[in-house]
Amino acid sequence: MAQNLKFIVTDPVGLYATPTTELVNAVKQFHSDVSLRYGNKEVNLKSMMGVLSLGIPTKAQLEIIADGGDEKQAIEEIKAKINELGISTIE
Repeated sequence: MAQNLKFIVTDPVGLYATPTTELVNAVKQFHSDVSLRYGNKEVNLKSMMGVLSLGIPTKAQLEIIADGGDEKQAIEEIKAKINELGISTIE
């Protein structure tokens, strides 16, 4: 069963290139399919260009969905990386 993570972007610049690069690189190590949903659009979180194409501003509501054998580990790593990069604060 897929795991998901919902959060609001709190970085005043939104989701720009530097944190996106680190987030994409952190996700690439997992075998699960990991996608990022913003509004009615969904992209592969392992694709830098896909994520940047969404133009995610501050206060955007996002959802990350991981589906596969290591989905729980992927969500935990993503949550830690989001907090570390200051993209958002997730409990």
